[in-house]
Amino acid sequence: MSDTRKPLDLFWFIPTSGDGPYLGTQDRHRPAEFRYLREIATAVDRLGYKGVLLPTGRGCEDAWITATALATATERLRFLVALRPGVATPAFFARQAAALDRISQGRLLLNVVVGGDPAELAGDGVFLDHDTRYAQAAEFLTIWRRLLAGETVDFDGDFLKVKGGKLSFPPVQRPHPPLWFGGSSDAALDLAADQVETYLTWGEPLDQVAGKIDAAKARAAARGRTLRFGMRLHLIVRETEEEAWRVAERLIRDVSDDAIAEAQKKLAEGSDSVGQKRMTALHGGRRDRLLVGPNLWAGIGLVRRGAGTALVGDPETVAARLREYQDLGIETIIASGYPHLEEAYNVAELLFPALGIGAGGAQAGAHELHPGEFGTGAGRPKLTAVS
Repeated sequence: MSDTRKPLDLFWFIPTSGDGPYLGTQDRHRPAEFRYLREIATAVDRLGYKGVLLPTGRGCEDAWITATALATATERLRFLVALRPGVATPAFFARQAAALDRISQGRLLLNVVVGGDPAELAGDGVFLDHDTRYAQAAEFLTIWRRLLAGETVDFDGDFLKVKGGKLSFPPVQRPHPPLWFGGSSDAALDLAADQVETYLTWGEPLDQVAGKIDAAKARAAARGRTLRFGMRLHLIVRETEEEAWRVAERLIRDVSDDAIAEAQKKLAEGSDSVGQKRMTALHGGRRDRLLVGPNLWAGIGLVRRGAGTALVGDPETVAARLREYQDLGIETIIASGYPHLEEAYNVAELLFPALGIGAGGAQAGAHELHPGEFGTGAGRPKLTAVS
C-alpha cells in the first residue's frame, strides 16, 4: 500500500559557531569561515532542502548578516533567522526583516528566540526574568507585526512605547515574513498561541512531543488560531543500522566523563529554559541512558545545549521514525549532522528517497515554501564523508 502522506519539508543547519566530525575536541575542527558556510548553503540549496536555520548567541556569527550574504549566493533556499526581542527595538527589527525579505525575494523566516542563558542575555543588556521576557516579547511582536503590515503604530505598553512608528519599505511576504518559535513553558505556549505561525519542538520522545503539540493546539484554538508544527533534531543516516550506530558512537568518542560533568553543570546552573531542562532530563548526563526512544539517541546533549537528540539508523528506519512524528502533526524537520557539509549529502542521498523526496528536493504534491526554481549548480564535491 502506497504512503499518501505529503512528504516532510526538510531544512538543514548552518554551523555559524564552527563544525567538525567529533564533539568535545578541536580535532579536525572547522572554523565558521564564511567560505565554508557558503559552501554548505549552496550545496543544500542544490540538493533540495527547503531552508536552513542559522543559530544565535555570542558564540555564533551574526545570523542576520550571514543570512543576507548567503541569500545572494543561493536561489531557492529559505533562511530561518533569529529574532530576539529585547536586544533592539521592534522598529529596527522590522526594517531589518523587510530589507532581508526583499534582498532574498521573499525567502525570509523569523525564529523568535526569547529564552537563553541569563548570563549571555545580561551581556546583551537584557535583565528580565523568564516570564517577564515573554511578556515583553508579546508587546514586541505586536508592534513588529503591525509595522510590517503597513500600519502607523502608536503603542504604550508595560515595557515598550512607540509613537508614530512606520515602515517605509514593505516586505515581499505579506503581512510579514512568517514567525516560527519554540518554547516549552506555559509562558512560551501562550506566546505561540497568540503570535506565531509555526511552533517548534526539539526531538523528544513521541509521547512528549504529542503532549506539547496538543497543548499548543488547544491554546491556539482558544484564541481562534491554528498553528503549524516543526521539529529540530540531528540525523545520523547510513546504509545499515550497524554503520549508523558506529558513527553515533564515534561522534562522542573523545568526550570524557569530566567534560560531560562540566557541561551538565553549566546547563543546570546557566539556563532557565524549560525546554533545555526537558532535554537534559532525557539522559541525566549518563552514557548508559542515551537511547531515549526507538532510534532516538541523546548523545549530542551530553555536551551541547539546545537540540541534543538524533535519529540514528538506516534510511527506511529513520524515515519510519520521522513519519511517526509527522502523524502527530510535524510538517517540517530542521535537521543537522556533523560535519554539516558531508552529512547534508548523506541525508539527501540516503534519506530523501525513503521519504519520497526526489532529485533536487522535488516532492509530488508537496507544499512549496517558495515558488522559485531549483538551483542547477555543479555536482557533488569530491570529499571523503565521515563514516
